[in-house]
Amino acid sequence: MIVWIIFLATIFLFLALDLGVFNKNPHIIKPKEAGIWTGIWVTLSFVFSLVINWIYSNGYISNPTGITPSVATLKFITGYLIELSLSIDNIFIIAVIFASFKIPQKYQHRVLFWGILGAIAFRGLMIFFGVILINKFSWMTYIFGAFLLFTAVKMLLKGEEEEFNPKKSFVYRNLRKIIPITTHIEGEHFFVKRKHITAATPLFVALIVIEVMDMLFALDSVPAILAITADPFLVFSSNIFAILGLRSMYFFLANMLEKFSYLEYSLIAILTFVGVKMLLVHYYKFPEWVSLSFIALSLLIGIVVSIRRKEE
Repeated sequence: MIVWIIFLATIFLFLALDLGVFNKNPHIIKPKEAGIWTGIWVTLSFVFSLVINWIYSNGYISNPTGITPSVATLKFITGYLIELSLSIDNIFIIAVIFASFKIPQKYQHRVLFWGILGAIAFRGLMIFFGVILINKFSWMTYIFGAFLLFTAVKMLLKGEEEEFNPKKSFVYRNLRKIIPITTHIEGEHFFVKRKHITAATPLFVALIVIEVMDMLFALDSVPAILAITADPFLVFSSNIFAILGLRSMYFFLANMLEKFSYLEYSLIAILTFVGVKMLLVHYYKFPEWVSLSFIALSLLIGIVVSIRRKEE
């Protein structure tokens, strides 16, 4: 438990420094600043993979699946890349939500900060129960695998869908029944007093919609990473590092998503691969380098094809 406590304490320290020091004053995050922070989070994630190797080499944490330190390192990196790639759709939805509720750019970071805290708590619960289910009922891997294949096929066959409108969503319509909602932005406040009535500002509404959408995306991402490993620490830590880098990646990629339109096919390929891997887990186990190589290559091909087609 000491490793878990140190890891969580470090994460919350990073978050406290983020909001209390680096982003104490609301400001518009420029692509250059976002790019720097994206690079920092990606670098920290790969540095942590070395920490993973050290932790498992010295037996500082339980090793329920009996993997070697090198395999633990590869599983962490593979899981991190899966979560990072599946975050791309999440970024698009976040951009739509902010635009719909007219959230000023300088307050978007604050909304995402609190959204991250909610995501950490919810992902933690999903991972906890997911690991229990897989360890207790081995046939659950078939259900998770089939669900990922279904998601991949659904993404591949989807046509021109109606554009997502947060103001018509189930969450927004029911939130209005619970608490009054003002249409005015009141600085960085989530709530304001109006004639002795407490009303939610668009920042709070955007936060709740983002949280619910993240829960829906987690239904894909958590089973996907459980296809790589059922080790609770590896699943949780790789998930958290991907979530922490999501904010800076949003500000870096939000205005460039159209340039990477072919990345969606990379996501389909990745979901298909991990789905097949889960279905075959009791008959054949893919080497870790195969999983890592396939995921990295899929992302690379999607990026290269998107850039080349955009230049034509």
